[in-house]
Amino acid sequence: MKVTLVVFSGDMDKVMAAFNIAIGAASMGIEATMFFTFWGINVLKRPNPPSKAKGFIRSMLSMMSPASAHKLPLSRLNMLGMGPLMMKKLMKQYKMPDVPEMISLAKNGGVKLIACTTTMELMGVSKDQLIDEVDKLAGVATYLSKASEANINLFV
Repeated sequence: MKVTLVVFSGDMDKVMAAFNIAIGAASMGIEATMFFTFWGINVLKRPNPPSKAKGFIRSMLSMMSPASAHKLPLSRLNMLGMGPLMMKKLMKQYKMPDVPEMISLAKNGGVKLIACTTTMELMGVSKDQLIDEVDKLAGVATYLSKASEANINLFV
């Protein structure tokens, strides 16, 4: 059994749901692959990576995007950044892992993390700006190959 997840969103709550599913699948012995594209690529960025974006639009996208998994907004009730702070406080109180911890749990469980090369090019994100946990840089053909073998394919 195999599962793939396209992580398109860069919203903390949606990313947490994607990791929750991938970690759950891996814990059941199901091969899980996560493909990070568009806003989801921000999840894989190192905290405060130096921007190497070339051109005005890429530089603006880089400046306006979350710097890493530590700074993701909520999809709703973001409240100028207060929402994620309150959510993180609740998560800590209930001993729930945050996104960086979920990345570690996923990697330790065997989940494969793939960064979309097309998105990286478009957004001006370089390989050295990504966290070490990324298994592969690849395009949509690699994702489709994995998805064609999977029993479950999800888009988050």
